[in-house]
Amino acid sequence: MKFNWFKKIVKDYPKFWETYLSYFDENQSKDKRYVVFDCETTGLDYKSDRILSIGAVAIQNNQIIVGDFMEVFLQQDIFKPESVPIHGILKEGKEEKIVEAEAVIRFLEFIKDATLVGHHVDFDIEMINQALDRLNVGTLKNQAMDTDVMYQKLKYLPYEQHTSLDELCDIYKIKKSDRHTASGDAFITALLFLKLKKKLEILKKLLHF
Repeated sequence: MKFNWFKKIVKDYPKFWETYLSYFDENQSKDKRYVVFDCETTGLDYKSDRILSIGAVAIQNNQIIVGDFMEVFLQQDIFKPESVPIHGILKEGKEEKIVEAEAVIRFLEFIKDATLVGHHVDFDIEMINQALDRLNVGTLKNQAMDTDVMYQKLKYLPYEQHTSLDELCDIYKIKKSDRHTASGDAFITALLFLKLKKKLEILKKLLHF
């Protein structure tokens, strides 16, 4: 029996993943879309902890698109009662909960090829990537922007000097309503992102004079 060692092995991916990847193949001229998102989780260990909820809202033309948002709550396979005072999500709470796979698929359908935005966004992206890994697919392909990094650039702060979302809300006088809910944090971060984006654009213009 002969083996063709040079034969390319093509992995069969599920339809939802093929659809997600297809958004990055299309070179259509369109308004740039940002998706500001946040994950509430059982903890800060992306290997052992799990996502409890995902909140996301879209921004286009420097405006928050209120009707373009998503919020899902996940069934809690891992329950850590010590984290409840932070996020307020009970294992048997009143929210309608879906399985992790369905939540992540809905998230991919929502974000498409948008630029992802978050505060300390690397953590949220890694939590999503871990969930994708459990579905035996790849990782997120979207570009990403971090509001903490944007503030560092604006104020010429060293990379290791971080500023919390609460601190930045105080600095820019953003009301902290629904703080520590995924949808609430996503909306707050969206307001912060627009303020920082505008200031950075002004700074860029000044530096080019």
